[in-house]
Amino acid sequence: MKAIILKEAGSVENLQFAEIEKPTLQSDEVLLKVASIGINPVDVKARAYEGVLGWIFGEERPVILGWDISGEIVEKGNEVTDLKIGDEVFGMVNFFGNGKGYAEYVASPAKHLALKPKDTTYQHAAASTMAASTAYQALVDIAKIKKGDKILIHGASGGVGHFAIQIAKHFGAYVIGTSSAKNRDFILSLGADEHVDYTKDNFAKIVQDAEIVLDTIQGETLLRSVDTVRPGGIIVTLPSPEIPPEVIEKAKTKQINIEFMMVASKNETITAIAQLLDQGVLKPHIHKIFPFEEIAKAHLEVETNRVVGKVVVNI
Repeated sequence: MKAIILKEAGSVENLQFAEIEKPTLQSDEVLLKVASIGINPVDVKARAYEGVLGWIFGEERPVILGWDISGEIVEKGNEVTDLKIGDEVFGMVNFFGNGKGYAEYVASPAKHLALKPKDTTYQHAAASTMAASTAYQALVDIAKIKKGDKILIHGASGGVGHFAIQIAKHFGAYVIGTSSAKNRDFILSLGADEHVDYTKDNFAKIVQDAEIVLDTIQGETLLRSVDTVRPGGIIVTLPSPEIPPEVIEKAKTKQINIEFMMVASKNETITAIAQLLDQGVLKPHIHKIFPFEEIAKAHLEVETNRVVGKVVVNI
């Protein structure tokens, strides 16, 4: 089968096509013939930086990147009972770990997958995996979002952000999203109640007494976010577990909880995402679609940090 391997971190030229054997299955796994894959910032960082690559894969080389997939089950292990051959499924495979998603066939634990809703394309399903799961776990599992909460979402037009708006509105929250002015209409079209242009407005002077902040940026944004949260509220931060001491101290003084969260492959999460897609609650936005042969271009597109929604690759 065709796969894309990475022998060492670096430029997109390091993504090399290769012919390798199809994966063999464990008893709790299924084999997917992959239709589409989602490209995430973590894909790009692992490809570009040896530190990130080693953090995820250890000393294993070469590796196959990729975690977000959709496709059809063509084989299954003898312990798999909830899925069958021919099922169309999607999911985030083995994150945090080795998903091996950049390939024509992928072995996945059955519990990391959900049935693809019949009215959802393979492309939209692949787009609704890591980013949607991150938004869901941050808001539902960590922040315990509830009706009436005021929530501030940074980077609201991005992959995680645009799903977070929709999930928050589904739970009955009042949603404020930040982005540049050009994405204002997109953010409001997703259901956000307010938009803040971070390029010209100080969100910390506009937003007060929020119950939840979803921080996808960190740095100065995280520090100023503390000023927007009421005592007893929470900031869920995603980019790094290394929170500056001044942020921790400021939050402690205001009695605000700050939690770093890294998404994990969970059956209950991908099942919930599938239900929200089926109900029309979640509508993934696809920024661009690339063919498998142009995966380097897909990486470069994500690297611009100007993606609205998600970048998807068709196999």
